[in-house]
Amino acid sequence: MLADDWNTLALIVIAIAGLVFALRILNNWRHGLYIFLGWLFFEDFARKYLGNNMAIFFAKDILVVLVYIAFFAARRNGKEKGTFKPPFLVPLLVFVWFAVAQVFNPGSTSVFYGFLGLKIYFLYAPLMFLGYALVESEQDLRLFFTFNAILILGVASLGIAQAIIGPTFLNPATMQEEIRGLSTLYRVSPISGLAAYRPCSVFVSTGRFQNFLITSWIVILGFGGYLILRIKKGRTATFATIGVTAGAAVMSTSRGVMMWCGGSLLVIVASFIWGAPWRQREVSRVIRWVHRMILLGGIAILILSVIFPEHVASRLAVYSETLSPYSTASELALRTRDYPLRNFLLAFDTPRWMYGYGTGTASLGIQYVARILHAPPTGISVESGYGQLVIELGIVGLLLWIVLGATICLSAWKIVKQLRGSPWFPIAFVIFWLIFLVFFPMGYTSLSFYQDFLVNAYLWILIGILYKMPTIALSARLAAEAERTNSEAVAASEVRRLRGNLIAVAGDHFALRNK
Repeated sequence: MLADDWNTLALIVIAIAGLVFALRILNNWRHGLYIFLGWLFFEDFARKYLGNNMAIFFAKDILVVLVYIAFFAARRNGKEKGTFKPPFLVPLLVFVWFAVAQVFNPGSTSVFYGFLGLKIYFLYAPLMFLGYALVESEQDLRLFFTFNAILILGVASLGIAQAIIGPTFLNPATMQEEIRGLSTLYRVSPISGLAAYRPCSVFVSTGRFQNFLITSWIVILGFGGYLILRIKKGRTATFATIGVTAGAAVMSTSRGVMMWCGGSLLVIVASFIWGAPWRQREVSRVIRWVHRMILLGGIAILILSVIFPEHVASRLAVYSETLSPYSTASELALRTRDYPLRNFLLAFDTPRWMYGYGTGTASLGIQYVARILHAPPTGISVESGYGQLVIELGIVGLLLWIVLGATICLSAWKIVKQLRGSPWFPIAFVIFWLIFLVFFPMGYTSLSFYQDFLVNAYLWILIGILYKMPTIALSARLAAEAERTNSEAVAASEVRRLRGNLIAVAGDHFALRNK
């Protein structure tokens, strides 16, 4: 009874805070966007302590709709002049309308699965317009990534603490049955038998924490590279975030996190060296950045190993015994090649692989549609991202997804090449790399990475920021040139003044001599 009273009180407080935030959002969409992003990080935390309340689950969607209303109202009133025209708009609209048509697929057991799928796939896509309009200057760009660095630092630190303390930390004593198993998972190394807890941090599931770590690692590396080349302010906090994120990746007990983060680090380091401003002889800064990244990650892991040797050892045992090709229990080939391919091919064993079963019928959250609306599930799913697209949208849907991803990647790569040799290149490249991962290698293995609301929101916002970056870079260069020109003009004026004074003194001296 007391717990119910506390839950009711918490819901009332959240409702009042939501009303205040709603008014703030409608008054200023930029503030609203930051409120929405902050809520994305901690929505799960509130939800698992309030009995997996569905009002909490859909709160983020209400917030983002309010942000859209405020943004388009500002556009209509002429307060927002910049217009973003995505070069991939045609394939995006084709995919959207195809998914809308698939809502009414006769293979779907309920139209509500289709509405859920549309929300997951496309509700956050308009955020690219807001991301484009958000960063009007380089200061706005730094503010956005600094805000995210602070959130990443907090959530990753809590994840490390939970990995050490165990599932009793950041999880309620009594949890909803649907999410209980998602946050109390352990992994046991097959040879040594060491058990390691898989933390979920503030999220309801370990999978969501893993998606957060992969995305955060990529984004924070790009921001760190930008700071090295551009400005000293903010480096300490960003580098601390990089070290903590590296430690959280090790303590995540996730082989996928280790492989995706490790592989991304190699690609990003190589790209930064390739895209460094060689003409300005600043490539040495990039080399120092590489050294610092390796050093920070190594220091974070070393500190954890010294203070908590058992916890680190159990996780290293899981990685070495299951990923090393020399281990007798290695699952490297199985997890990276055989298992994803097998599940992808299983999708073509279903009767409707040409047409699919309808949008959303195999997406995240179908359990809530089944529970609340009593809609019978199709019972058909595979552990493959591309296979899931075949099950939901058929072979045509998969091809449209690939075309959309390829179009976005190609247009994004043009911007990356345009910014090569500039301080903005690191951020541009990591955004491109995240887009590529979402649509292709990670999209092939699992569509849940894209459907994770945190990853999805950041993906579309970052796409908008990427297309705005050439304008920001040009404005910064013009401002620097104007400042330099102004300084040269002031210096020239001072030289003329001094020259005039010397001429006057010389004239006086000549006049005195004649007297």
